[in-house]
Amino acid sequence: MEKTYSLTAHYDEFQEVKYVSKYNSCSTLSNGFNLQVSSKKQAKKGVPRWSRRETCLLSGLVFAMGICVILGCMLVLKYLSMEQDGQCLEGCQERKAFMRASKFITSNIDPTISPCTDFYSFACGGWLRRHGIPEDKLIYGTIAAIGEQNEEKLEHLLLQPVRRKHKGSAERKVKEFFKSCINMRDIDRLGARPMLQVIEDCGGWDLPEDPKTQWDFDELLYKTQGVYSTAVFFSMTVSLDDKNSSRYIIRIDQDGLTLPERTLYLGQDEESIKILEAYKVFMQTILSLLGVENVEKKAEEILHLEQHLSNITISEFDDMRRDISTMYNKVTLAQLQQITPHLSWKNLLDRIFHANFPEDEEVVVLATDYMHKVSEMIRATPASVLHNYMLWRIVVVLSEHLSTPFRDAIHELSKEMEGSEKQAELTKVCLTQANKHFGMALGAIFVEEYFSSSSKAKVQQLVENIKHILDHRLEELDWMDTETKQAAREKLKHMMVMIGYPDILLQPESVDKEYEFEVNEKTYFKNILNSIRYSIKMAIKKIRQEVDKSTWLLPPQALNAYYLPNKNQMVFPAGILQPTLYDPDFPQSLNFGGIGTIIGHELTHGYDDWGGQYDANGNPIQWWTEDSYSKFLKKAECIVDLYENFTVYNQRVNGRTTLGENIADLGGLKLAYHAYQKWVRDNGPERPLPRLKYTHNQLFFIAFAQNWCIKRRSQSIYLQVLTDKHAPEHYRVMGSVSQFEEFGRVFHCPRNSPMNPVHKCSVW
Repeated sequence: MEKTYSLTAHYDEFQEVKYVSKYNSCSTLSNGFNLQVSSKKQAKKGVPRWSRRETCLLSGLVFAMGICVILGCMLVLKYLSMEQDGQCLEGCQERKAFMRASKFITSNIDPTISPCTDFYSFACGGWLRRHGIPEDKLIYGTIAAIGEQNEEKLEHLLLQPVRRKHKGSAERKVKEFFKSCINMRDIDRLGARPMLQVIEDCGGWDLPEDPKTQWDFDELLYKTQGVYSTAVFFSMTVSLDDKNSSRYIIRIDQDGLTLPERTLYLGQDEESIKILEAYKVFMQTILSLLGVENVEKKAEEILHLEQHLSNITISEFDDMRRDISTMYNKVTLAQLQQITPHLSWKNLLDRIFHANFPEDEEVVVLATDYMHKVSEMIRATPASVLHNYMLWRIVVVLSEHLSTPFRDAIHELSKEMEGSEKQAELTKVCLTQANKHFGMALGAIFVEEYFSSSSKAKVQQLVENIKHILDHRLEELDWMDTETKQAAREKLKHMMVMIGYPDILLQPESVDKEYEFEVNEKTYFKNILNSIRYSIKMAIKKIRQEVDKSTWLLPPQALNAYYLPNKNQMVFPAGILQPTLYDPDFPQSLNFGGIGTIIGHELTHGYDDWGGQYDANGNPIQWWTEDSYSKFLKKAECIVDLYENFTVYNQRVNGRTTLGENIADLGGLKLAYHAYQKWVRDNGPERPLPRLKYTHNQLFFIAFAQNWCIKRRSQSIYLQVLTDKHAPEHYRVMGSVSQFEEFGRVFHCPRNSPMNPVHKCSVW
């Protein structure tokens, strides 16, 4: 680049010479080039004498020719320099990327630990030693660092001036929403008033003392479910019909607890007792802030009702909740009324959906026994307690949008439950809310600025490479019969893959139509209510609409990926396709080990203990033969036993609860590794990373492990083991690599060493 600047400078000097020469006399030019000849000598030799004009013209011609020669040389040099710089640009970019990758790998590993003894500590020891958990976070890891980079980009975009300023502009709305959220001055000025208006709309805390005034349970149930989108006693959603993925249907399920897991209400150990006490304090604080009378009595009554609900609630980790055929119960409204006689379903649904449903309208109930018990509980519970519980549930859902004292109370509960030392920064909180309420509007400006179509195409090819490997491995399985293999490959063939962002985001007018409600940067709480009511309106519209299987559940900026069994669809948003999980300039060993293993993970979900219940069209149809499914379950049992031998903070990992994710981890690792081997065969070996002694096959496994370099607070670990369907990160890595024969070979691990046991579990 120095040559380029130097040549440019010379070129400018010549431009200056040309400019000055226009104003010099011809004699000056001719003398400068020594062109004047004695007229006497010319006469003697019979040469005609040149006029002053001819001499001037000749001098100008010679000067111009000189300039042309010099400029020609400059252009040649410039071309050669540009060609050299172009080659350097490509080569230098790769060298810089490889250096960056090498630095990342080196800084994270702990070479003092043997990879054959504890591969997680080997791959992540350096990172764990250098990093603490930020005060406002419960967990922190390498993926969280990617999230921070995404957040910085999103915050920058939200603070940019609005380009499309018209009234219906989604871009304007999301930016004004964000401003309303960070405007704590106005939020604090309003205090509890926005919530008090909601409570008044729902009849206030205390029921009328006049016995002639009858309390209307159905009216409050309508307000909670149909106006404020709050689950009381049960949840009600418009979802794909699990047994007919071509239609939407109303789905009813158990719900209504405030704490994240039913066992926390039972006080079975020291940690759950502490959480329950913190929840009581939280209830009393919030009720006091709202000016409620008899706070302790009301809090106790509400808690008692929630504990009753927890006793009849089935844990999400119960085997019954993982078997769709057991859970799924399609009934008519008339039948539902018989199951739950103390709930007026037709009245409720007609009001919410602005319809006149017939008695034979079908709905899906996922917890029939629970719903029957809830109906009986409603009958037996005093009206005042039912009323206060229902109001409390609305308050819990909306209080995070109120003034500072409410947010402080929420933080105190979170601190006891999860260990967070400091509240999240206001901009981070508001970014979360912008993602929640304006996900696609924010996603549209994110992908325009930070995600290219070329990256989309490259990741698409990566996915196809991994799908190809699964197709090949299905053919090689010795435990699956021909009929089941054919059905499995059919499912793979029809699997939809969504990468980066939905194309609708490239059409601003279409995005605008997704957010047709009012937003004002001075009224944050009202903006939230407007968004909730519009979401309900959109859900209502879907009930009679044709299913569009190309719709996305997450916006493109989401740092996540997912597989939907009822759509047979994998989605990889742009937010997760970022360095260091994916970098188009990194060695492919790191890309296959990073995002590749996540792609393989989601792909394997189509064949785990849950996703394997759905066929190629997303319907829960048994496509396995009885013999193949029996062998699958036997292989899965090996994985259950493997993970139940892991403990963390004296808590045993639940191998059955985490089974689906563990199968996906093991399968995803294998698929991505074999896909990388195929890439090497097709493209040749990669250049070694500078300053690293590890081969690219070893770097593949290191990249996989470093996806999960994560620190958690001790309280967070307690809740993770209790409520998370993923195993703790340490065991996600160790459990996966120790069961893969190729890992032991690549790292030369002795047979029967911790990371290379003789007996291994394998499904895919």
